[in-house]
Amino acid sequence: MAAPDGSQAVDQILLGENLALLPGFATGSFQLIYIDPPFNTGAAQTRRTLTAVRDEDGERTGFQGRRYRTELLASTSYSDRFDDYLAFLAPRLEQAHRLLRSDGTLYFHIDYREAHRCKLLLDEIFGPDAFLNEIIWAYDYGARTRRRWPAKHDTILVYVKNPELYYFDSEEVDREPYMAPGLVTAEKAARGKLPTDVWWHTIVPTNGREKTGYPTQKPEGIVRRIVTASSRPGDWCLDFFAGSGTLGAAAASLGRRYVLIDSNPQAVAVMRERLAGASALPPQSPACTRP
Repeated sequence: MAAPDGSQAVDQILLGENLALLPGFATGSFQLIYIDPPFNTGAAQTRRTLTAVRDEDGERTGFQGRRYRTELLASTSYSDRFDDYLAFLAPRLEQAHRLLRSDGTLYFHIDYREAHRCKLLLDEIFGPDAFLNEIIWAYDYGARTRRRWPAKHDTILVYVKNPELYYFDSEEVDREPYMAPGLVTAEKAARGKLPTDVWWHTIVPTNGREKTGYPTQKPEGIVRRIVTASSRPGDWCLDFFAGSGTLGAAAASLGRRYVLIDSNPQAVAVMRERLAGASALPPQSPACTRP
């Protein structure tokens, strides 16, 4: 199977500026592109990794009255602010459009504050007819305000390269329980229903297996659903704001190929550790010609 530049297949984790690296891939290289760019919230994003150590003078009480103290293992942060956010995104989304196959799909994961502006930009680049869905990922965790309705969702904008040709496999997508199973047949109730455009899913659990400690890490369950629906086994998937590498983890577990790009050396280190030996397909030779 050929890689995005025509060489033999190998999964890739690349350190570098995405706008410099993306032109190195051939047009129509990827079946699926999932990106979770910085949200432009104006705040510093920080993630701390903590551990509890037995200490009789510690500040926490645990099982059977044992005392513990909390130690900070690591702290990572970055500034989430852009003077002109759409000018930053536009050339990267133009590359995404170029790199998608004719039956390919883009999933653009963004904060509710910027979703409306980003949709107008995507309409310009992909065309309004290429808009497939606005997915709402709803969760119930974190701080709550009493001055407005607490914001507990992200937006995922879904665009296809060609509205007449795009690939979508509803049969392979994980099913959800019916809210009123008594209103459907027993067979349907047992199988469950296809998820709608509102996805209820927890964030990455603090002590969960997936946790990498990287800021803004997204849950694998969300991305697995995307990969399952919009790509086939062996297809190439791309994330050029790869962060903790969740797309790579989902793709590898489902038998897809992946290319992950990030400009942060710490992100690349996290991804390489997370995905070491995780590929479901054998590596062969480099997938990308550096520009």
